[in-house]
Amino acid sequence: MPDLRAQLGALLFRRVAGPDGPAVRARIHGTPGARWFGPERPIRVVHGDASMFVGGVSALLLQSLHPLAMAAVAAHSGYRGDPWGRLQRTSTFLAVTTYGTAADAQAAVDHVRGIHEKVRGATPDGRPYHAADPHLLRWVHTAETACFLAAHERYGARPLDPEGYDAYVADTARVAEALGVPDPPRDRRALCERLAAYRGELEATPEARSAARFLLLEPPLPLPARPLYGALAANAVTLLPSWARNLLRLPRVPLVEDLTVRPAGHLLVGAIRWAMRPPAHPDRGPGRDPDP
Repeated sequence: MPDLRAQLGALLFRRVAGPDGPAVRARIHGTPGARWFGPERPIRVVHGDASMFVGGVSALLLQSLHPLAMAAVAAHSGYRGDPWGRLQRTSTFLAVTTYGTAADAQAAVDHVRGIHEKVRGATPDGRPYHAADPHLLRWVHTAETACFLAAHERYGARPLDPEGYDAYVADTARVAEALGVPDPPRDRRALCERLAAYRGELEATPEARSAARFLLLEPPLPLPARPLYGALAANAVTLLPSWARNLLRLPRVPLVEDLTVRPAGHLLVGAIRWAMRPPAHPDRGPGRDPDP
């Protein structure tokens, strides 16, 4: 069993972190220096939990509903041609800003801001977009934070109390401000209000529906792995607000979701947690989820 767990954990980690993942993780955690977040900050608890596998897919679906943000992703991200590369870059950014030194976190933020400055274009109907637009950055941050929080609350190994989730939102605001997000939400109530404030701008464009089909029905995985991914994706859908599901034409089937989808999600997240649990680390006791 230990060998099986190690093999599965290494396979999952390679998919998420890339071939250089072990070296990158060693550098993130082994480099001495001040961090943006201390060892027991809520952002470390949430981002180190296996529930992020579900929350990440849910965040991509929700973010796709802003037509300007989705147009930028469709034209510039290469998510279809190199989906694993995009996942690995995102995973590394989250890991560096959550667990790395303050200097490395700032360098990662500066790199992303440089990329955002270059991403410009227009939607198919002629609306201009710029990835560095503070309004778009705020949407991406708000949607991501809401989904990561919802996933941890439902599937996390140790869900936080209300004060802990407020502190998690405040922690993510530190990173958001560094990325150029003006006045990011700092507690759960403000997060919900900010999410609601964007609803009038959201729509399921053809690009958004295409991205949803890719994420939910056409994942770049071998056939034997697709049923497990299907369970993960189905649980990601259940985290979406009902209005977001309606826009993406993802109907809710309460009996099926309550009796099969959610239990399968708990089992799957638990299996991922078991496979990826590392040895004890100075910043975490045995039995905690791995930091990315």
